[in-house]
Amino acid sequence: MEDTDRIDTAAFGLYIHWPFCLSKCPYCDFNSHVRHGELDESRFVRAFTSEIAATAARVPDRIVSTIFFGGGTPSLMQPGTVEAILDAIAQRWPIATDVEVTLEANPTSVEASRFRGYRLAGVNRVSIGLQALDDAALRELGRLHSAREALDAVAVARSVFDRYSFDLIYARPRQTVEAWASELQRALSEAGEHLSLYQLTIEEGTPFHLLHRSGKLATPDEDTARALFDITQCLCADAGLPAYEVSNHARPGAQCRHNLIYWRGDEYAGIGPGAHGRLDIGGARHATATEREPQAWLTRVEERGHGIISDETLTQEEIGDEFLLMGLRLTEGVDPLRFARLSGRPLDSRRIKLLRDQGAVELTPRGRLRATQAGFPILDAVVADLAA
Repeated sequence: MEDTDRIDTAAFGLYIHWPFCLSKCPYCDFNSHVRHGELDESRFVRAFTSEIAATAARVPDRIVSTIFFGGGTPSLMQPGTVEAILDAIAQRWPIATDVEVTLEANPTSVEASRFRGYRLAGVNRVSIGLQALDDAALRELGRLHSAREALDAVAVARSVFDRYSFDLIYARPRQTVEAWASELQRALSEAGEHLSLYQLTIEEGTPFHLLHRSGKLATPDEDTARALFDITQCLCADAGLPAYEVSNHARPGAQCRHNLIYWRGDEYAGIGPGAHGRLDIGGARHATATEREPQAWLTRVEERGHGIISDETLTQEEIGDEFLLMGLRLTEGVDPLRFARLSGRPLDSRRIKLLRDQGAVELTPRGRLRATQAGFPILDAVVADLAA
C-alpha cells in the first residue's frame, strides 16, 4: 500500500438531507420516504433556510469547505430549490473559493435532464446511484432505471460536470467473481475520477432482511465475498483508481472531500429531516440529530426554527472511539497522537503489536496507524480490539 500520510487540517462541511424518493429500494435503510402527490418545495426551502440560520448562530465562525446534498433522492429537487438552499448557506457563512458541492442523483432520464440546471445553481460534483450495470440485477435491487439509462446518465454527467462519480453494489445474490469482474471492467471504462463500490449488506428492518432471514435471498458466502473484495481492489488499482477508503476509489487528489470530513473526524452540520451533525461548541463536541419524519421535521422547524431532537455532548472516550471507527476506514489511517489528544488516553501499544503480528494493521514511516489490505475485510473487529 502506498504511504498517503497527510497533515490533519480542519474542515467544515454541510450535509443537506432531501428525504424523498420515487420508490423505496428493498436493501435501503436510509431515511427515505416515498412521496405521493405534489410537494411544496418552496415550503421546504423556507424550512431549510431557517435551520441553516439556526445552525449558523451556533457555529458562526466557519468557512464552508464542502456541501453535500444526500437522501433520499436529491435529484428529485428542482434546480431552483438547490440554488435557493445554496444561497441561504452563502448568506450565513463564508464559502471557500474551492468549495466542493456534491449532489446525489438517480440515473433516470428525467433526473439526468436536470444536471445542467444543477450546474448553473452551483453544484460542481454529482454522484450517481447506478448500483448495477445488469438489468436483471437492477430489477432485483428495486431500481427504476435500466443499465442503458444508467450509462446515458453518466454520459450526461461527463458532459456537464468536471467531477462525477457513480455507485455500484456488488456481492449481490448469486453473483460470481467472473461476472463482477466483467461488470466492473465496464464500469471502469465509463468512470471519471471516482467510484463508490459497496458490498451488499443486509440491513435489519428492510425487505431484503426479511427475505434473507426466511432463506429466500442468498448472498455470497464469506470466501466468495472476500474474493469479490480482492478483485475489486486489484482492478481499480490497475485502472488508476486505488481505494482511499474501504468502499471508495479515486484518482490521486480526486477523493470526495465531503466524505473525508466524516472519516477524518472533522466538523459538519446536518440540515434537513434525519440529518446528523458533529459540531464543536465551547470546547465540546456535540452530536446532533434532527427529526426523521419529513412532515414532523417541517412542523418542528416552522415552530422552533430548527428540527433538532437530539443534541448530545460526547465524552472523550466516545470521541476517540468514533475517530478510530471512521478513520481506520481510510487507507491513510489515523494519527495515534491525535487519538490521544481527542480521547485523553493513548492507544494500547500491546494491542497494536498483536494486530501487527496478525497482519491486520501497520504503522507508516511517519507513525500513522492504518489497516492493511488483509485488515480491511475484518475492520470492525480491528476497531473493537483497539478501542477496548
